Amino acid sequence: MDQLAETLTEPGKLVYLESPANPNLAILDIAAIARIAHQKGALVAVDNTFASPINQHPLELGADLVLHSATKYLGGHSDLTAGALMTSAELAAAVAPWRKNLGQLLSPETAALLSRSLRTLPVRIRQHNENAMAVAQAMEHHPKVRRVLYPGLDSFTDQELAARQMKGFGGMVTIEVDGGREKSTAVADNLRLFLLATSLGGVESLVSQPCATSHHGLTAEERLKRGITDGMLRLSIGLEDSKDLIEDLNQALAKAFA
Repeated sequence: MDQLAETLTEPGKLVYLESPANPNLAILDIAAIARIAHQKGALVAVDNTFASPINQHPLELGADLVLHSATKYLGGHSDLTAGALMTSAELAAAVAPWRKNLGQLLSPETAALLSRSLRTLPVRIRQHNENAMAVAQAMEHHPKVRRVLYPGLDSFTDQELAARQMKGFGGMVTIEVDGGREKSTAVADNLRLFLLATSLGGVESLVSQPCATSHHGLTAEERLKRGITDGMLRLSIGLEDSKDLIEDLNQALAKAFA
């Protein structure tokens, strides 16, 4: 927080953040960041994709703009590409001309699919939350899993903050497997229910390896500085039976370490 205050030396800046963050699910104190930013004359934008509008309300915490990749939880069925921005009428008016001139308008078919999906969003998110908690708790006791990152676990560093600003802990779980990149790759390759893909938020469960996908452009040292190890696997927990997902992870881990 001290670094943020020192950085915002000129008015008119924008503080852009993601909470929970990808892939270590770090939780940032949105209310505290908003206070500091507003004191310095800056706006605050929060990428709320991982949390969803069911689990977290950044506008109520002081954010000025909230963004969602509607491709993820809002769409929820891996069949559309869209984005959403929530803000005040004043700020929306400033964005509208850019949206129009750059052609950022949904096709009628995509809009219809998104409208359909939003009707089931609360029910889906509740199940994502429940399944993710079950998977996180199970993996926390696995002897070959070094660390489990999930905001709902008591062992999670930012659990108290997460409980204060979130209404649910989401469907994203990150596990760190013993043996580094080689073993995490073997686990991912041996999964049968989890599909290997870098997206998230759909009805199906997905697995991705950050060091080889979303963060492969960083050096190993840069990843470690951000708390991202080669043994990490990011799990997007879907709506399957949680027992089946846990069984799939257990068999994949058993094969990887056989």
